[in-house]
Amino acid sequence: MEISVNTQGLVYLVSAILFILALKGLTHPSSARRGNYLGMIGMAIAIAATLMGKEVSSYGLIIIAMAIGAVIGSIVAARVQMAAMPQLVAALHSFVGMAAVLVALGTYINHAAAGELNPVLMGELSAGIIIGAITFSGSVVAFAKLQGLVSGAPVIFKGQHALNALMALAAIGFGIHFGMTESLVSLILMTLIAFVLGFTLIIPIGGADMPVIISMLNSYSGWAAAATGFTLSNNLLIIVGALVGFSGAILSFIMCKAMNRSIFNVVFGGFGSGDGGEISATGVAAQKGVKSASVEDVVYWMEDAGSVIIVPGYGMAVAQAQHAVKELMELLQERNVDVKFAIHPVAGRMPGHMNVLLAEADIPYDNVLEMDEINPEFPNCDVALIVGANDVVNPAAKTDKTSPIYGMPIIEAAKARQIYFLKRSMRPGYSGVDNLLFYQDNTSLVFGDAKDTIEGMVSALKGGGH
Repeated sequence: MEISVNTQGLVYLVSAILFILALKGLTHPSSARRGNYLGMIGMAIAIAATLMGKEVSSYGLIIIAMAIGAVIGSIVAARVQMAAMPQLVAALHSFVGMAAVLVALGTYINHAAAGELNPVLMGELSAGIIIGAITFSGSVVAFAKLQGLVSGAPVIFKGQHALNALMALAAIGFGIHFGMTESLVSLILMTLIAFVLGFTLIIPIGGADMPVIISMLNSYSGWAAAATGFTLSNNLLIIVGALVGFSGAILSFIMCKAMNRSIFNVVFGGFGSGDGGEISATGVAAQKGVKSASVEDVVYWMEDAGSVIIVPGYGMAVAQAQHAVKELMELLQERNVDVKFAIHPVAGRMPGHMNVLLAEADIPYDNVLEMDEINPEFPNCDVALIVGANDVVNPAAKTDKTSPIYGMPIIEAAKARQIYFLKRSMRPGYSGVDNLLFYQDNTSLVFGDAKDTIEGMVSALKGGGH
């Protein structure tokens, strides 16, 4: 069945509206499920309209490719752990980037054979290839860092920024030359330089900035999709690419604001190396040692508490402790303890990571508060239970001017009456910065796997505590 261009355009408009409504739905946990459904419906309609367009003359290879992709995607989605979601997102961004490169190259080959090349098309091809290649290789590096295949520490060398600027200018220069002369050599050089540039742009990014980089790569993938839309003269792809590109860029700036840093500082700062500097307040505090506590100690305090604030972090994701945390919350609530969750904008390894984990455990949205909402409550909080968070609660961000994270807004768990810090070891957070909170007088560390520790608390509460 073939539909007219006008009908296809109308269907694309409906899909675009659904995508916009989907983004709006994703702005709040209570409407996120609806937003996802609207996005899925919009994409299904868009795919159907595309397949019924006059451009498609054969369905054989398309059906085979879609079937293979559906099988692989379903298996990956079913098996991926929530802790691995950030690297999955990075991998998906790389697919979008490579798709943009391949579509541009395929379009060039087809139009060159038909003698239909023109300067406008050549410019669109150049943009698609450069953005797509940078997105691909940059996302691969992000995936490798998040997956632990390479160190999360930034890789910095002398003249790095100058080299990146030179390569960016060279890629653009070869792109212009390609557009003017149709030179295959310029096309190849432009493509190769863009791939290398994506690699060198991301290797200096430290672990602490990975949430922002994931968001930025999401933006890049959107612009790559938009460039592909211009190449294919597909209005919906242009609209969707622009939506993703702008939303990713806006989110990146919001997250940078939450870290009190500029986007340029994130991209070029090489933050998260954990290199030692002069003796700081953290170093002085470290000499005092830390206090450790048992599961029974924590239960003793929480049972008699009026309020408990739980601060989740990446450690909770790794331990898959969110369901145990939900059970702990319910047992405390049965004892009339007010339990809330404090979420930092950059907690975890991608935007909204902690919100997704808590939603997976069916923790009510009303119990989950963002940093600005929850911080005023800590002075009246009896127990702050930190589950695998680190950098986002580090008081050094407010008190230690020698700290690399100084000035970053944090969750003010340090103001609670008693703080219990669930840790596997004394290793610092992903930023490589030691945590001043470890050594605070009202802080005790509970060492061990977060899930096992919380399950121990649950058992103790069920057994009557003290």
